[in-house]
Amino acid sequence: MTRKACLIFNPVAGQGNPEQDLKTIESMLRPEIDLEVVITTAECEPGELAKAAIERGAQAIIASGGDGTLSVVAAALMGTNIPLGIISRGTANAFANALDLPTTIPEACEAIVAGGTQVVDMATCNGLPMVLLAGIGFEAETVDLADRDAKNRLGMLAYVLAGLKQVGSLNQFEVEIELEDKIIAVSAAAITIANAAPATSILAQGAAGVIFDDGMLDLTIVAPATPLVAIATAFELLSSTLRGEASQRDDVGYLRSNRFKVTTTPPQKVVVDGEIIGMTPIDVECISGGLTVFATQVEEVQPVEKLEGLPNMKIDMKV
Repeated sequence: MTRKACLIFNPVAGQGNPEQDLKTIESMLRPEIDLEVVITTAECEPGELAKAAIERGAQAIIASGGDGTLSVVAAALMGTNIPLGIISRGTANAFANALDLPTTIPEACEAIVAGGTQVVDMATCNGLPMVLLAGIGFEAETVDLADRDAKNRLGMLAYVLAGLKQVGSLNQFEVEIELEDKIIAVSAAAITIANAAPATSILAQGAAGVIFDDGMLDLTIVAPATPLVAIATAFELLSSTLRGEASQRDDVGYLRSNRFKVTTTPPQKVVVDGEIIGMTPIDVECISGGLTVFATQVEEVQPVEKLEGLPNMKIDMKV
């Protein structure tokens, strides 16, 4: 294990007791690591704190907070080969779940002390770093509805309630997906491009398995015709994901590439790693091996590709 590390701790993440959380983390890490602790504030952006720690000689960065904090710190480490320790204390903990990392403080600290590392992919969306996924349409609208106050009060239930509200106003839009060798036109209610995604991100799970260390992105198209069908589609996606099986519904499609350019008509909101970044179009590219994390090796499910059955689908091969 690298002996000199900086812990970047977000005290406002999650619903626990931050003072007790920090005490637990320090009690487990300090006996094994030369640990510097930096507390985030409104004026101290986590990514900048990580870069400053590296300049001071930190050989590893440990981030503790919600998915927003973890993603920003990971972005600061992209391409550096400096390992990142992840101690999740947020609402969804999607980052840790997506990479099959521990989600409790004691287990996360044990993994960091053990010192095993794994190289995983990152991505960029319109030039912005992306660890997990970009969502267009339904997912972006759901995230937009689940405000900070609701997440603080209700936790994951805030996303569920926002999703139920959004189903009632489900809208399809026209999509053009450009790959290196072809352009796909289709109608959809949601497009999700995942570098890594937990099973709970069901709109990313058309193939029921997102590989996070293969240099590829996984795109899922969800195109239910009505709100009632959308509920059935969501339930089937959850069920097939839990079974580890790719969806066979006609209104779900999926494909893989190292880069996607997506344009929609009309323009749609875009969420990246839980934050709204703007509107379509987007250009998402995988950065193979862009991040090193403290982790153990895991076996991944190999996804497949399916486009048959999607509404108004057309494929034009590039010459």
